[in-house]
Amino acid sequence: MKAKKIGALLLAAVMTFSLAACGGGGKDDSKGDSSSAGSSSDKKRVCFVARASADTFAAWLTTEMKKEAKNYDNIELTCVSGEGDDNKENGLLEDCVTKAYDLVIVQSNNNGAQAPYVQQLVDAGIPVITTNPTTHQSDLDGSDDDSVMEGTGTVDADPVAQAKVSADRAVEEVPKDANVVVLNGPSGNFHADKRREAWTEYFFDKRPDVKILYEDYANWNSDEALTLMESWVQSGTHIDAIISMNDNMAAGAIEAIRDDKEYVGADGTPSFLAYGVDGTAQGCLLIKEGMLTSTALQSAADLAKKNMEYADKVVNGEMKVTEVNDYVDAPEINKDNVQEYIQMYIDNGEITDDGSLSE
Repeated sequence: MKAKKIGALLLAAVMTFSLAACGGGGKDDSKGDSSSAGSSSDKKRVCFVARASADTFAAWLTTEMKKEAKNYDNIELTCVSGEGDDNKENGLLEDCVTKAYDLVIVQSNNNGAQAPYVQQLVDAGIPVITTNPTTHQSDLDGSDDDSVMEGTGTVDADPVAQAKVSADRAVEEVPKDANVVVLNGPSGNFHADKRREAWTEYFFDKRPDVKILYEDYANWNSDEALTLMESWVQSGTHIDAIISMNDNMAAGAIEAIRDDKEYVGADGTPSFLAYGVDGTAQGCLLIKEGMLTSTALQSAADLAKKNMEYADKVVNGEMKVTEVNDYVDAPEINKDNVQEYIQMYIDNGEITDDGSLSE
């Protein structure tokens, strides 16, 4: 099984590198040091708190934030990562209060766990934009109020729409009386929870013949998904479909059965379906290969562009942070249109010309 994990380890190394620094003209590191020489004192200091470097989407978003920050000479961007640990991310948010940033962009690992610390930022008078996912008022006070948390703004995507893209086609594609497995993101994460609810509404409620053979949390992580899938296939019951709340977990599950003749024929044709969300470069390559059936694009580039655009307007007094409320689209990616998205990743350097992930 060591061979299977090599790819995942290499990918994690790439993502860790991506999260090491973000720059808009300043010196930034994983500890949040945004000091720099020259005129940095004249710049507005913005911190992006990502949820984890081992999460392909968080890494992609961080990379795109880095690119976008270069377009704003008046902003110095610092990027830090909570590494999928609520305590670490909460500590980073407290550190943002101490360092008195001009604005903080928060990508929560667990909405409820981070909400009180987002409130600390608000109470300190620091503008906060929550992104991928939105922090809601209900995350803070346990109410039924799903509006954006008071005193904050948001740039996000609709997780229900993202999951519905693949759930709708799965209704027609998944064979009768199929056995499926479900890979969930972190419990309490808005996107993870809502994507799972959407699969219930748009697939499982419409296909009562389908049996959920196994379901567990892989926390957006490919290695965790790989381990779960290795365990699940040992039962001997064929798995007809992998339903994953993101591409990264789907990739891990696929890696676990890539060399299993029961799941992949000698000609490379899979005998299973697999669905994800995010439309990452890795996910697109898996679709082209025939291993991933479909996904929905959650463009980190679009999220980063909107986040930095609004951050610039807020720190310059052009708008209030509570006026920031914007969402990106969730187009479907499948075998019929995947090449255009692969070309997008070739153009931005995430996929090489020979069709492999950039290192």
